[in-house]
Amino acid sequence: MGDDVRLRAVVTLAQGMAAAQSPRESWRAAALGACHALSGSFAALSVWERERGRLRVLANVGERADGEEEFPEGEAYPVHRFPEITEFLHERWAGGGEPDAWVETADGPVERAGYCHQRVAALRRRKRGCCVVAPIVLHGRAWGELYVARPAGAPVFGPGDADFATVLASVVAAGIAQTERLEEARRLAFTDALTGLANRRLVDIRLDEAVERHAAEGIVVSLVVCDLNGLKRVNDTLGHAIGDRLLERFGSVLSLCGAMLPGALAARLGGDEFCLLAVGPTADEVVRVGEEVCSRAAEMEIGNGVACGIASTGDPIGEVSSARRLFRLADAAQYRAKALRAAKPVVAGRGGGLDDPVVRLADSPPPVPGERRRIRGREPGPPGELRE
Repeated sequence: MGDDVRLRAVVTLAQGMAAAQSPRESWRAAALGACHALSGSFAALSVWERERGRLRVLANVGERADGEEEFPEGEAYPVHRFPEITEFLHERWAGGGEPDAWVETADGPVERAGYCHQRVAALRRRKRGCCVVAPIVLHGRAWGELYVARPAGAPVFGPGDADFATVLASVVAAGIAQTERLEEARRLAFTDALTGLANRRLVDIRLDEAVERHAAEGIVVSLVVCDLNGLKRVNDTLGHAIGDRLLERFGSVLSLCGAMLPGALAARLGGDEFCLLAVGPTADEVVRVGEEVCSRAAEMEIGNGVACGIASTGDPIGEVSSARRLFRLADAAQYRAKALRAAKPVVAGRGGGLDDPVVRLADSPPPVPGERRRIRGREPGPPGELRE
């Protein structure tokens, strides 16, 4: 392969990783780019998980053998089965060398230096003739490896290929670093800094998507809105540090309870208000979890429990064609729970369907359209409507 061809291959790899919208896309672009650049038939990207002492495969591309998935969930190999990792990434590198790539062939000795050489055995088992393994170094530390193989009978990788694989690994490392920076930026953009839960921005995005799925597939979408009682009193009497501790503590309670609903999103909307978004579970399942949230919140050592409102498309609340309506229903239910000082959730629609005071309040036009929180400042209608 000429220098111009290899340069174009490097550019293609870098562009593919730069265009990726997620870590998985980035991993796949890295493996595909390296596979093409080295005229391989298969490539894999793996990360070295030091704390677990293993190489975990992130992506497999090309001609995959039986059992090789594109994005495997559990394909990992103990590092003690690959002593060359330690040799190349520590002993040689620490001794002043470089983390250069190396080549293995299927006709190499399986027994080497007293251990079974797993790469050679794997090449034979998967009917591959050779592979080149390139260490990936990120932030001055070994991050993982890039692996490219050719089928049995194809030309064997040579020293020039190993040198080129080392270059490709450095390009992949730069791409991974960029992906990690973008993921951290996304995480910060969609995470509440105090509690570590999702924030309002992510809830809005996920709820819009969920309501679209509800319209297209009829899937049940439920929203649990919780208002933490007593936060102002805690802040005023015990200090904001204790108030923050209360918020963090309830965030943990909400996260724990949310785990009872597969795929639920636990979030802090702002101030003393939190929510759970569940897509798929029945309304009754969500209500049971809401009751658990109330029970656990009441047992917290500080604060005064929560006011909890629930709105679910699985209940008789009428058509839900927008995220805003479901939010208003859940918020109105929570408003009623607070007014009644209810120990359990108030559920929209379960007090008379469309005649439920909660549903009537949520569907009444607010004086100023747009903001969900306006529901707290509007006139609730006829006296006693929410307090009967």
